[in-house]
Amino acid sequence: MTGAQRSYLDTLARDAGEQLTPDLTKAEASEHIERLQAKTGRGTS
Repeated sequence: MTGAQRSYLDTLARDAGEQLTPDLTKAEASEHIERLQAKTGRGTS
């Protein structure tokens, strides 16, 4: 995953009360970002 994805995922995971493995691919990170955005309500307008 990219540095930006890692930073954003860290924030989303913390808000969602989850912990993610640090060795995600870019595609896996994108999937987790979408899932966690839905769970936390972030990223929606």
